[in-house]
Amino acid sequence: MAKVILITGASAGIGKAAAKLLASNGHTVYGAARRLDKMQDLKAAGVKLLEMDVTVEESMVKGVQEILRNEKRIDVLVNNAGYGSYGALEEVPISEAKYQFEVNIFGLARLTQLVLPGMREQRSGTIINVSSIGGKLGEPHGVWYHATKFAVEGLSDSLRMELGQFGIDVVVIEPGAIKTEWAGIARENLKKVSGSGPYKDLALKHVNLLERADTNTMADEPIVVARAIEKAILAKRPKTRYAVGGGAKPILFIRSILSDRMFDRFFLSMMR
Repeated sequence: MAKVILITGASAGIGKAAAKLLASNGHTVYGAARRLDKMQDLKAAGVKLLEMDVTVEESMVKGVQEILRNEKRIDVLVNNAGYGSYGALEEVPISEAKYQFEVNIFGLARLTQLVLPGMREQRSGTIINVSSIGGKLGEPHGVWYHATKFAVEGLSDSLRMELGQFGIDVVVIEPGAIKTEWAGIARENLKKVSGSGPYKDLALKHVNLLERADTNTMADEPIVVARAIEKAILAKRPKTRYAVGGGAKPILFIRSILSDRMFDRFFLSMMR
């Protein structure tokens, strides 16, 4: 059965790949992002475009209302909008930390609030939260990004128990290394914030690691994550989590068997 699907962060990467895939398979897909110009190619795939900023209440309310006015329902919400802003905790302005939470967690939560009344009424629906393997492990200079992703994991676990009684599924997608703009943005922010201060030695090694990640053959294309999202949508009883993409399952396995300090040494050993 075709679904009515709202995907945030549809202007690039995972969101764009998911919007194209789902629309091509007959679903009614609304792709949302701050800039419509970056989504114009989605029109050819049959995706309906929404200008939406997940940090602006009026923008989210307007977008949800438009879908409900046109389609009368929303079956699936894919909370994909998010970004990573890197830098040592001591050097990242709290204003930037708060903004990262606004995008990665509070926007996700508010948009979920907006679609839930309709899902409860129809007693069906799926909330898909795109987290990261970074929601299960930490790394230096990524304190705020990882804090938001740990929050997404906890929010999703709690929400799943709340919504089961209404026939609504909550799914977490945990991508590993994916070929998107993410690493480049994180790398440039890290270099800008911590590349010349007291944390510069480790920070520049981390920049090198992120640069290698951009060309790492282990990294997968966004379509790999898009297919996992589709699988969760179509499943009669979806898994609570899908770890997908370059190195996701091996890294999570390593994290599960190593002590905290052993994992610290393992991760730091990759920075050179």
